[in-house]
Amino acid sequence: MLGLASLSLLSLCGLTVAQDLGVPLNWRKFSNDRPDSELISISEAAIDAILPKLKADIGEFDGIGYWQSGNVWASMANEDYRAGTSKYRDQVVSQLKNVFNLRANYDQWGFNDDATWWATAAYYAYRAYGDQDLLNNAITTWNHLSTFVVTNDAANSGSLPTKNFGFQGSCDGKTMAGGVFWKTDPADNAINSITTTLYMTLSAYLGEATGDSKYISAAMLSANWVRDLNMKDNLVLDTIHANDCSRSPDNWLFTYNSGKFLEGLEILVDLTDDEGYRSLAANVANSAMKTGAWNRDDGVITEGASPNENNDNVGFKSILIRALDETYNRRKGDNEALRILIHSYVCVQMNALLDLAADGNNYSSAWAGPAQGFTTWGQMAALDVFVAAINAA
Repeated sequence: MLGLASLSLLSLCGLTVAQDLGVPLNWRKFSNDRPDSELISISEAAIDAILPKLKADIGEFDGIGYWQSGNVWASMANEDYRAGTSKYRDQVVSQLKNVFNLRANYDQWGFNDDATWWATAAYYAYRAYGDQDLLNNAITTWNHLSTFVVTNDAANSGSLPTKNFGFQGSCDGKTMAGGVFWKTDPADNAINSITTTLYMTLSAYLGEATGDSKYISAAMLSANWVRDLNMKDNLVLDTIHANDCSRSPDNWLFTYNSGKFLEGLEILVDLTDDEGYRSLAANVANSAMKTGAWNRDDGVITEGASPNENNDNVGFKSILIRALDETYNRRKGDNEALRILIHSYVCVQMNALLDLAADGNNYSSAWAGPAQGFTTWGQMAALDVFVAAINAA
């Protein structure tokens, strides 16, 4: 009898886990019957539609900003990587090198997150094409960014050589070590999650590529900063001001903060086999796909819907989809319930774009519709969905 009772309890526990990661049945069109060849064609057509907007002298795209342009190159590199092709290799490689030569450390206006978006694109391109120069560019930028990271020593002293003020080495009883300052401006005191998670994820990728423990240690320190200081209900919050520990409002919830954190965590799971990171990553992914902060009841993301003009928020949601794509790929045979959930969520977004937001091969930034003619920002935001579909749909 004791054995049967124990078995029943274990079965109930298993059901609880399955329910936690279950696909909400009210989600809109959470399956896909298109073959891979069609998904690749859809993805390539979406990329090809944005290429005429390229300003080849500076590697950016007319109609979107610097960091958003970097993410177009990231999407193109990942398209080739997922599809097993090299269609975009020449343009991606040459333009990422071009911009690195134009912008030392990929830094345009002193925003560390901007530099890291481009360095991460360089890493994706290295992963896709094996170009060593791009890996070196990512490493050079990482070295620059590291001068704005609160190390353990900096937390103990409350100072950094790149900042002209003393700051809090701990907030809410937790160390500020691992946080990354948003701006290179010596007087700016904001440490935000996107800069920190971008650095964390780039560090993890470089650790994976090189085997150098310094990158892995840096990734873990930044991951722990987010986990210990800047999360609520498994979603990542935005900003902490290092001078006085004041915070952005709890309702400042953006897809890319949780998305980039998830991407970095998934690499750390593979590098460290740490069960804490593994569990946290699953919880973040599950919460990000089910929160009402940016999802409609039917699962379609509503954040960044801006038909008439570009803004930063337009590009946020694609970063979450990219992270879920990476998670889907890495958790094969590890967490199939999570993979099924990700597959379903990616299908929701893909089908919404194709059914509700498409004008031919042009896509609105409002994924729930209505459709509209081409905008660079709408096209940019859609690219990662179709890249993810190749892998996860």
